[in-house]
Amino acid sequence: MEHQDLLSGFIRLHVLHHAVEHEIFGQWMIEELGRHGYRISPGTLYPMLRSMEARGYLVSEERRVGRAVRRLYRATPLGETALGVAREKSRELFGETLEKR
Repeated sequence: MEHQDLLSGFIRLHVLHHAVEHEIFGQWMIEELGRHGYRISPGTLYPMLRSMEARGYLVSEERRVGRAVRRLYRATPLGETALGVAREKSRELFGETLEKR
């Protein structure tokens, strides 16, 4: 993905946004990000999810879905707080960047 170093923060926020709204799983998140123009491989997303869990933003559990076992993620209270902070910072940043056209 072009400019991945800059966009990876947006991807993390996108993941966190959905994990606050409902449980997510990796393949669904890859498809959701794809709808927004992000091309991310499982080899990038799954380590990102594990890292976000290790930092306390997400919690996961394995659940059987049919024959498969799926790891489902949801935001923790810390993740919800972090998303709120990120929303405020995003409003400020986007306000500045969009007004300077």
